[in-house]
Amino acid sequence: MDFERYPDSHFRYLTRSDVIEAARGVDIVGVVAEALLLHSENQTFLPEEAYLGWTTPQGDAARLLAMPGALVEDGKPPVIGMKTINASLGNPDRGIPRSQGFTLLLDPETARPVALMEAAYISAMRTAAVTVLAVRHLAVPAPGHLALLGCGALAQAHAALLLQTVPSLRRITLYDVVPERATAFADLIASLPGGAEVTAVPVADAREAVQDAEVVVPVTTVTEGYIEPDWLRPGALVCHVSLDDLTEAAVLAAGTVVVDDWSLVRDDPRRLLGRMHRTGTLLGPDGTPREGVAAHADARRVDATLGDVLAGRHPGRRSPQETVISNPFGMSILDVAVADRIQARAEAAGLGTRLTL
Repeated sequence: MDFERYPDSHFRYLTRSDVIEAARGVDIVGVVAEALLLHSENQTFLPEEAYLGWTTPQGDAARLLAMPGALVEDGKPPVIGMKTINASLGNPDRGIPRSQGFTLLLDPETARPVALMEAAYISAMRTAAVTVLAVRHLAVPAPGHLALLGCGALAQAHAALLLQTVPSLRRITLYDVVPERATAFADLIASLPGGAEVTAVPVADAREAVQDAEVVVPVTTVTEGYIEPDWLRPGALVCHVSLDDLTEAAVLAAGTVVVDDWSLVRDDPRRLLGRMHRTGTLLGPDGTPREGVAAHADARRVDATLGDVLAGRHPGRRSPQETVISNPFGMSILDVAVADRIQARAEAAGLGTRLTL
């Protein structure tokens, strides 16, 4: 091949500060809602993610995720990309965030890179945007009390976005296994836009944090459930972001269970809902058990996807007193959709660095 006939193409590189600046002009909640609707209408491609886990030399659990995805909205060019996000549980003790990585966008015609950008900010904000949509469509009207379990970077993204979008909030209870993190986070909330309107209270244990909250958001690193059904007030919405904080009993007792994508839950062997499906205690939205697995007598089904709720195909909450669980596994198409808008804003504003392959 004559390589000189194929000169290296340019792409835009966006640091975290570039991404944050470009995101100021992007309605992230709106972009995420559009992507969820497209997904519910089968106008996306969401392949299986690649997972690599290991133990660091210092003994911490670490992992790499590679998550491709595409949005193929009718009448528009496809948006194609991939998120890689990597994490070590020892990072907070080092004074750095647990997760970091890159989001890559490709030209749909040539498949060459168009943009490469810091992933953690987009990942945190799109995750918080899914929670905002769940609160908007699944919580009781005008929720006043939010509980955040875990006080790291993801909790900060949630606090910032929920303070902007849920004006009824008046109290935030905070719990972290490191009490100093909760205390520092309470001080941080006071400095956020809208933070002066709420009372942020660090508490001594997780049950105290959630017991009176209308919205419960676990953003932890646990791998074993601890939130029991009797911890939750009637009508609570649990945005089960970190996916393993609820006990199986809490899932079985819920009035409505909503996921972002059933296939991701179904195929995952590590997280709570996937494990329940493998043992026959959780059925798919069509009411069927896993192939080769007998359904338990007390098995419950997944009620809907969040996209179905947004599209009006499912009513969401059906009673003011029922507990509702939103279990967002995390879809690469949301990162790709947000990254595409950020890339467009960055190009218009001349942000980032033009690099060549």
